[in-house]
Amino acid sequence: MAFEHPAKKGGPGRLGRFEKLAELASNFTSSPAFSVLCVLLVAGVVVVHVLHLEMSWQHLMGDAMAAVTLLLLALLKNSERRAEHAIQVKLDAIAAVLLEQYQGEPGPAQRELAEAIGIEEGE
Repeated sequence: MAFEHPAKKGGPGRLGRFEKLAELASNFTSSPAFSVLCVLLVAGVVVVHVLHLEMSWQHLMGDAMAAVTLLLLALLKNSERRAEHAIQVKLDAIAAVLLEQYQGEPGPAQRELAEAIGIEEGE
């Protein structure tokens, strides 16, 4: 098992299976459907406690809440690391362009900066 930054795996522009799954899950968890699912889960916990159902139901609902919380935490951390890496790539490109300009010699850094920040040529 390698403990490298998730954004660096697979090279630039390539996403592995986990990254694709994390992206899909991140999109789902930010959707209204997931919000409704969470509200229903919380309502289920309240109903189980109000109706004084068996302890096994209370444990089941508590376990479901814990599982959803753990998955959301993992998705949040994955998204945070990918965003952090994207920002660092852009900052590195800006620094390289500034260094080229300071030295007075144009180079490939300006093209790399345009790619890093998504500037499309051919307008």
